[in-house]
Order: sequence, then structure tokens, then C-alpha cells
Amino acid sequence: MTTDSRTALDRVPCTIVTGFLGSGKTTLIRHVLENARGKRLAVIVNEFGDVGIDGEILKGCGIDTCPEENIVELANGCICCTVADDFVPALDAILARTPKVDHILIETSGLALPKPLVQAFHWPAIKSRVTVDGVVAVVDGEALASGRVAHDHDALAAQRAADDSLDHDDPIEEVFDDQIACADLVLLTKADLIDDAGQAKARAALDAELPKGVRVVSVTEGRIDPALLMGLGIGTENDIENRKTHHDDELDHDHDDFDSFVVEVPEITDPAEFSARVARAADEADVLRVKGFLPVAGKSMRLLVQAVGPRVAHHFDRPWGEGARTGRLVAIGLKGLDRAKVEAILAGASVAA
Repeated sequence: MTTDSRTALDRVPCTIVTGFLGSGKTTLIRHVLENARGKRLAVIVNEFGDVGIDGEILKGCGIDTCPEENIVELANGCICCTVADDFVPALDAILARTPKVDHILIETSGLALPKPLVQAFHWPAIKSRVTVDGVVAVVDGEALASGRVAHDHDALAAQRAADDSLDHDDPIEEVFDDQIACADLVLLTKADLIDDAGQAKARAALDAELPKGVRVVSVTEGRIDPALLMGLGIGTENDIENRKTHHDDELDHDHDDFDSFVVEVPEITDPAEFSARVARAADEADVLRVKGFLPVAGKSMRLLVQAVGPRVAHHFDRPWGEGARTGRLVAIGLKGLDRAKVEAILAGASVAA
């Protein structure tokens, strides 16, 4: 159905894209935007931390079917915790756009629990206007093939052993399990980095946790036919109470298990050398995720840096805008992440063990 023939009673479908830190959600959404086939899209991007990096990656891509004003960022707060304050106004802004959007993509933060967000689609201010077309969980296939969802589970096990109060599963596993429990479709990313045996191991791990009938699709660099993601027509909000998660008995939840902060970085000269520092921060300071933009001497383009544990990628994405070329990286880790140590490593200093 085209926008012109849509009646006032029709609800705009929303696809919720969830997944752990660095699993490939933003890469996936950018591919969908670039292959929308005329469908008018809008994106709500949620970040954990003070700086919206993922929204910046998506903005300014020159995609006619999803202009910059159709990308709404919700930074410094998890969308599953701030539905009333942030999510409803963001939807209001998008639904007021002209021409009207055909589909909304919602990228949650890597720490978000999908269930509270899906439940919000029952709210009177929401339910008559939008519906959850489906929940897509993006999973790091390389990590899962290695038996983990984060780069350093030994560190998490050591933390649990040292703290008698941690009588539940580690927070990373809980977030991952809750995301999988709510999924209508799972995308196993980084398929090019694992062999057939790794694929089989990753899929076996998912099969042990997934609700019956949920499809798993392997992808590389987010390349997938958008028709597989949009148009599922599931109406997930109508079934969400049947999807059991770790946090079903909680009236509210927080993210006190995690810390995040922004590191200011001056102009660098060697992207490869700086990437090695980022990898060191993962190994020596237990940083789970790093992402941000850096200025490089002699280059007019900004350098996008993204890391999941010690696995670091970087490329020049587009020219710096007007104003100062300011390097800023968001670092995310478990509670107690040593900011001074992370900053020292990224500055190239030797840090005592």
C-alpha cells in the first residue's frame, strides 16, 4: 500500500533492531537505508552514553528516502528506560513529517532490553498509530562461535567470583538472553569471519535459546534484502507477554552494571598505530566497546573508529563539518571501568599492571 492510499486508521510499522554492543546494528540499518527501493523510512537511534555516534554515522549519507531530519537521536539514556520522556516525543516528531513515512527503524542501544520498549506500543499515545512489525536481534557470529558474546568472559567470571552478591548470571549474558527471547528474526553477523564449523557452533548456541520457529540468517557487512526485515507483519506487541526474560519480575531496571564515558582525543597521525592502542585498552583495561570520530593530520575526512573488545576497525567516512575537528571516543565497559587507565592507554602511555 502506498502512502497516498493509506487511511487514517492504518498504523505505521516499526522494526526494532536490537543486539549487543558492536554486533553490527548500525551497519545493517545503513544497508537497509541504501536499499529501500523507494520506501520512505525514518530511524530512531538510541545510544548508551553522552555522545550519539551511531546517529552521526547514518546522517548525511545522501539517501533521498531517509533525509537527515528523519533520523532522530536519543542519547544519554536507554530507550527501554525512558519511553515516556524520549520515545513518545520522537515518534510524534516522525509521524508529523511530510511526506509521511512508510516504515520506522528503531536501533536500540547495545544494553537495551527490548521487552519494555515493545510493551510501550500498548500505550494509548502509541498503539493507535504504530505497530511492531518485528523485533530483529543482531548477533556477533564470530563471538558466538567462540562461545562468548563479549570479548573477555574470563574477566566477567573473575568479577563474579570476587563478589558474593552476584548470585545471578553476569549482566552481559542477561542482556543477550533477553534480546534473543524477544526476537522474531536473528541475524548472525560477521559470517565472513567464521568457517563452517564456527557457523554450526554459533547456530547451535542460538537454537538452545531461541523460541521455536525463529529464523536465523547469516549476513556479512549488514548485506541483506530489506524485504526480509521489513514487512514481517508480526505485531510483536500482541505476543510480548509470552516472551519470558530475566527481568519479567522487575518493576524497573537500570544499567548500573555498566559504565561509559567520552575520551577527548587530539589529532592523530597514524590510524593503524592508534587502533593498536584501542586494542590495548580492551586487553589491559577491559573495555567492551569503543566508537567515535578522530581527526587525522593531513586528512580532510574524519576517521570513524569502532571496536568490539580487541577487534578494531577504522575508515574515513566523510569530511568534517564546520567548526573544530574534535576527536571524541565513547568507551563502554562493566561497572568500575578505570577511566584514567583507559585515557592513558589511548594517549599512548605505558600503564603498570
